[in-house]
Amino acid sequence: MNLASKKAIQNLLKKYQVRPSKRLGQNFLIDKRVITKLIGAVNLKPKDIILEIGPGIGNLTRELAKKVKKVIAVEKDQKMVEILKETLKDYENVEIIKGDILKLDPRTYNLKPKIYKVVGNLPFYLTAPVIRKFLEAVKVKHRASACGGEGKDEDKVLIAPRQMTLVVQKEVGQRICARTPDMSILAVSVQFYAKPEIIGYISKKSFWPSPKVDSAILQIAPLISTDRKLINADLFFKIVKAGFSQPRKQLINNLSKGLKFNRERVKDWLLKNNIQLNQRAETLTIENWISLTKNFYFMVK
Repeated sequence: MNLASKKAIQNLLKKYQVRPSKRLGQNFLIDKRVITKLIGAVNLKPKDIILEIGPGIGNLTRELAKKVKKVIAVEKDQKMVEILKETLKDYENVEIIKGDILKLDPRTYNLKPKIYKVVGNLPFYLTAPVIRKFLEAVKVKHRASACGGEGKDEDKVLIAPRQMTLVVQKEVGQRICARTPDMSILAVSVQFYAKPEIIGYISKKSFWPSPKVDSAILQIAPLISTDRKLINADLFFKIVKAGFSQPRKQLINNLSKGLKFNRERVKDWLLKNNIQLNQRAETLTIENWISLTKNFYFMVK
């Protein structure tokens, strides 16, 4: 069965009495060339383990399975899971998981940080939460002690994959990859942890049902360098969120109000970090935000 055929997909959905869900952002690829392009973008190796988000009917899953050791396909829609059981029945290296990707812990499936790769066609509402989930460290409770009882203390554990290759809305992809003076809190949130890059675009005509906008193939490579690990991420994002709280206002005003510090002290803090007093948040680089975080002690001493 050619799963990249619009007619074949329609017949398959009709067989299972399924209609594409707008709420879940179900738009299926019907262009074989785009699927081939996506496969090439992932840079697959025979020993790779792939975590696929929202496999849908399995047309991309099949091609992934032909080239890697294992594919773990996570699908939220039970009706799609039933379809996947048919379309992927001949692929023994595919494991279908019925569940919410935002609630899944990769460690449950022995997906170790920097080893597995993430692939997915993401609807708008899922893009930022999914990227954040896989790039940020997650809090986990300590196991119960030898004396019994539940662990209460928490540690942060990194679950970042080696690479993420995602199909996202074109505008969202461009926002994530933005540079100064067009930075946003979304761009900062991703670029603090990773290097994002748009490696191609997909016409809305390559999907059925056709979405309203074109898409981008976004590749995200988590940063391995240790310098970011030394930054207090909670403090970093507290400062960033304050800075972007009112985008049209100058940074000095947003930081003073958002962090509840005297304006003169914020002024000295900015100048100490070579940031002009008339700058806005969207003009700051990641390095600027890191510098502000490292020198935050200047504000509270």
